Amino acid sequence: MTPTDSSAATPTVEFWFDPICPWCWMTSRWASEVAQLRGFEIAWHPISLEILNEGNDVGDHAEGMRMGLRLGRVVEAARLAHGEGVVGKLYTAFGTRIHPGGQQDFETIVSESLEELGLPNTLRASADDETLDKQLRANTDHAMTIAGPDVGVPIISVNGNAFFGPVVTPAPKGDDALRLWDGIVMAASVPGFFELKRGRTTGPQF
Repeated sequence: MTPTDSSAATPTVEFWFDPICPWCWMTSRWASEVAQLRGFEIAWHPISLEILNEGNDVGDHAEGMRMGLRLGRVVEAARLAHGEGVVGKLYTAFGTRIHPGGQQDFETIVSESLEELGLPNTLRASADDETLDKQLRANTDHAMTIAGPDVGVPIISVNGNAFFGPVVTPAPKGDDALRLWDGIVMAASVPGFFELKRGRTTGPQF
């Protein structure tokens, strides 16, 4: 399959994310670029790094993970009230403010994002609704089952073949995005392929 191949069947693509993770954000922008170029939809699913790391000492990441969980609750509440189509849009609104935008105030991030999408501001209260954790936990467990063990976010599934990553920065565009997509998807389709890695030399470049 070449980067310009438009004859392939439309893939079934799912993406599991925690809104707080900058590397997950980078990968999501790459996947979104490919989806736009190839003409397919992505089914977005919030998971929680806080739930995933229960019982572990996460050091300086603790507050960020708590914020990610609270944002995930808002996403899940919005999904229940307004449908699956709102999930990716709300993730994009949150992530744009948190990552390239550098915003840190939780209430401002949530309020501005809800307003941008025309969603009721009352959804802010769902950030502290622990009953929503049941679905976030189910999403997290499912993602670890299909791509784990010992992985985090993002997790992508293409036609049932799931994998962690890729970890990439900056998010590739155009033919570079398609070339990376085709290579990753092809590698993931091999049942015995588990890992390809090199040391990171830079942080996320938004």
